[in-house]
Amino acid sequence: QVQLQESGPGLVKPSQTLSLTCTVSGGSIAIDQTFWTWIRQPPGKGLEWIGDIDYSGSTTYIPSLKSRTSISRDTPKNQFTLQVNAVTPEDTAVYYCARYVMGGVDSWGKGTLVTVSS
Repeated sequence: QVQLQESGPGLVKPSQTLSLTCTVSGGSIAIDQTFWTWIRQPPGKGLEWIGDIDYSGSTTYIPSLKSRTSISRDTPKNQFTLQVNAVTPEDTAVYYCARYVMGGVDSWGKGTLVTVSS
């Protein structure tokens, strides 16, 4: 059973960089045909897919965030990381990491609230 755990600061100041790490246990992030995903949910709004990094290290981002978002991985540590630059209060959300396989998301982290405020 794959388990995912988000970690990182819960408070970020406007214009700074949000950085979160997802630590994966119970399965390698390099397993064929797996996609390691970041999703967020702003207060009172629905889920928003941010982007992912796949088993080969290739990344995909939602167009609206692509210019200031980066997802990377550390395969030996079995971790993948999200960075969002130049954050604003609109980036305040619960951030989730998840695993996507053919058919949909099958494993989720518990989520971590990140608040953007001075």
